Amino acid sequence: MTPAALVAVTFRAPDRLWLLALVVLLGGTYLALQRRRGQYAVRFTNLALLDSVAPKRPGWRRHLPAALALLCLATMVGAFAKPARSTRQPRERATVILAIDTSLSMDATDVSPTRLKAAQKAALEFIDLLPAKLNLGLVSFNGVAQIRVGPTTDRQAVRDAVNGLKLGERTAIGEAIYASLEAIKSAPPGPKGEQVPARIVLLSDGETTTGRPDAQAAAEALNQKVPVSTIAFGTDTGTIQLQGEALPVNVRVNRDALRKIAEATNGTAFDAVSATQLKRVYQDIGSSVGYVKAFQDMTTSFVGAAMVLLFIGSALSLAWFSRLP
Repeated sequence: MTPAALVAVTFRAPDRLWLLALVVLLGGTYLALQRRRGQYAVRFTNLALLDSVAPKRPGWRRHLPAALALLCLATMVGAFAKPARSTRQPRERATVILAIDTSLSMDATDVSPTRLKAAQKAALEFIDLLPAKLNLGLVSFNGVAQIRVGPTTDRQAVRDAVNGLKLGERTAIGEAIYASLEAIKSAPPGPKGEQVPARIVLLSDGETTTGRPDAQAAAEALNQKVPVSTIAFGTDTGTIQLQGEALPVNVRVNRDALRKIAEATNGTAFDAVSATQLKRVYQDIGSSVGYVKAFQDMTTSFVGAAMVLLFIGSALSLAWFSRLP
C-alpha cells in the first residue's frame, strides 16, 4: 500500500480500532522491559569483560524484529476494522438524453468551425466519457424535435446519429424537452420497476421561436423529476448569412432563457463560448450523472501487508539471533 492509498482509507468498523491501544500498550511494555534489562546489565555485568568477549553487540538490530511484529499487529487490527477506499463506479441503468439544437443559428462561426460542428465534436467526446452501461439517447431539434436514437448502450448508433445532424429552420426548445422526456420513458426500468435516474443535456443558443413555451416544458420535466442541464452555446456576436438577405443576421445567444430552464428543473446552467470550455462542461456533466461513490474493500491488502511484516521480522530474527521474535 502506498502512502497516498493509506490517506484515502476509510474504516467501515472504526469501533474496532480501539484494539490499537493494546498494541501501543504492548509496545510500551516492551520498552519498559528493555530499559529495566539495560539497567540490570549495567549494574551486574563486568562491562570490560563483556567488551573483550563480545565486542560487537547487536544494538538496534535486536529491536527491529520486535518493531516489525508490533507493526504487523497494528496492520492486523486495521484489517479487522474493515478498511476500504473510496472509488467511482459506473451508475447502473442511468439515462442521459443529449438534445442538440440544429437550427440555422447553429451555423454561426463564432465558435470554430461552426457552432454545430463544434457541438458535434464535443458530443462525441461526451459519449466517450460516459460508462458503458449507462443508457444514452439523442434528440435533435430545430422547428420540430426528433428522437434520433432512443436510450441505448449502443454508443456507435449515437455517434452515427450525431455525425448525421443537419440544420433546419426555427427553434423549438420546449418541444425538445418534451421529446427527451418521451425518450426517457422507453429506457429499461430498474430491478423493481422503479424509474431510473435520468438527465437531459440540452445544447442550444437559447432562442425559442416555435412550439410549446420553455416554461411549460420545464414544469413537466420538474414534475417527472428529470433535471435539465443547459449549455448556452455561442457568443453575443454570432452571425449567419440567410438567403435573400444582403447583410449577415445577428444570432445572439440567449443565456438567460437557458438558465431559467436549468433553474426550474433543478439542473445546472453552463456557458460554453468555445469548444475547449464546452469540453470541460461535458466532463462535469458526465461525472455527475455517470458515476456513484462506492467503497472497495482493502482487507486483503492489509492482511497481505501484515504477513510481509511478519515474514521480514522472522527472517531477520533468524538471521541475526537464530530464533523467531
